Amino acid sequence: MKSLAHRLVSPSAPWWRSAAAALAGALPVLAFPAPGLWWWACVALVPWLLLVRGAPTGRRAAYDGWCGGFGFMLAMHHWLLPNLHVFTFVLAALLGALWAPWGWLVHRTLGGVPSPGRVAVALLVLPSGWLAIELVRSWQGLGGPWGMFGASQWQVAPALRLAAVGGVWLISFLLVAVNAAVAVLIALRRARVAAVAGLAVCAVAVSAAWAWTPRPGTDERVRIAVVQPGVVAGAHSADRRFDREEELTRRLAGRGADLIVWGESSVGFDLDERPGLARRLAALSRETGAGLLVNVDARRSDKPGIYKSSVLVGPDGPTGDRYDKMRLVPFGEYVPARSLLGWATSVGEAAGEDRRRGSAQVVMDAGDGLMIGPMVCFESAFPDMSRHLAEGGAEVLIAQSSTSTFQQSWAPRQHASLAALRAAETGRPMVHATLTGVSAVYDASGARVGPWLGTGASAAYVHDVPLAHGSTPYVRLGDWPVYAALLVLAAWGAAEGVRALRLRRPAPGPRVPPARTVHGSPARPGR
Repeated sequence: MKSLAHRLVSPSAPWWRSAAAALAGALPVLAFPAPGLWWWACVALVPWLLLVRGAPTGRRAAYDGWCGGFGFMLAMHHWLLPNLHVFTFVLAALLGALWAPWGWLVHRTLGGVPSPGRVAVALLVLPSGWLAIELVRSWQGLGGPWGMFGASQWQVAPALRLAAVGGVWLISFLLVAVNAAVAVLIALRRARVAAVAGLAVCAVAVSAAWAWTPRPGTDERVRIAVVQPGVVAGAHSADRRFDREEELTRRLAGRGADLIVWGESSVGFDLDERPGLARRLAALSRETGAGLLVNVDARRSDKPGIYKSSVLVGPDGPTGDRYDKMRLVPFGEYVPARSLLGWATSVGEAAGEDRRRGSAQVVMDAGDGLMIGPMVCFESAFPDMSRHLAEGGAEVLIAQSSTSTFQQSWAPRQHASLAALRAAETGRPMVHATLTGVSAVYDASGARVGPWLGTGASAAYVHDVPLAHGSTPYVRLGDWPVYAALLVLAAWGAAEGVRALRLRRPAPGPRVPPARTVHGSPARPGR
């Protein structure tokens, strides 16, 4: 009995390890908004790495990886708990399983007493494995790339220069490499030279990006206004929100705005079904001298289903430019495999009816040749969507969002920060307009333009946004860090396979000289 009690409370007991791994996996979240301790990302993975490295077996290391991934996903999405309840834990456990192979990889490369050569390989393989995880979970069916590790550096200028070269992927890769090197410095004295060399390479990469990556050139400015009505709840909230947005927009008359942006779901009715609203929007465009980009969240009259659509309205009414949201929020806007997971609607606030998807991205002419690329809500988390809009000629990227459901959480700040990365990646300014905050604007280098409109604001603000020309390496080359990471993993896997074959091959036995007869000739079997 005493022995059993000792095993249960021992730090090496399985449940202790699991709890420690989950806690260690949650630590990186402190580097993201709202805590915003960006520097913490350089060491946040170290406790997790040390725990997994010291696992007694590869299977236990994989389990520690899963537990850590569960902790990371739960901490990153904890603000979903009031809405999805217990299903938040289910999602965190499912997504956390992506880190099980990574845990095994850590143990395989850094476990025991690795040679300096093996440590050098680990500094390439472990970041590559992390990028493979981020690639898989970037599929919108798994929740999309919310909380990519590199996104924690959204306000660090050198990191934003890296984003222009290789997107948020390159930042994630280097952060994981730095964490692995620090873990080696702490735990493996024999390999400290390799760890220091790895840190030096990371420093050189950041310095090279800062010094040699061309900065976007700016030649003119446009005035873009963001209208944020604030929280409007209760009966007839859609009508009362429209009234508030109309009031705030009228205040922009005479301010010289070139474009006015409303947030996601800013219009709760189909404009063909409610022509009076379309006329009111056209009147606002005439009063302010600017086009309006609104977002209609309603059942369509021209096709079945509910869509979320960015609609451009001019002095004569809707211009015909329309973008239907393509990537929907799982459970928030549709339920994946509803026949199996429809029960989520009974335990949380999952979508009662699936929204419909658009089929293509759209670049719109907002007037006077100003080309804009709209996205809706968490589409701003996807690097490829903003990159394709920049390739398609968009001069300004726009995200229309609403995080009012999560008003008192970290979600609004996390969401607003993503626009800085998308701006830096593409070399295009980006506008993040919301219903209830945080609304923000960033220039082509990812630096903030003007003030944030926080979650307590109900206001309209005009930003002088510098336009940029040219193209970043990331726009031209795409997600090359991901492809490089997959090549590293493939090469490492092939090398490990060859090594395993060599170990399994039986060693040749000692050569025995042939027996000789008394006459000195070799004996012949069978004679």
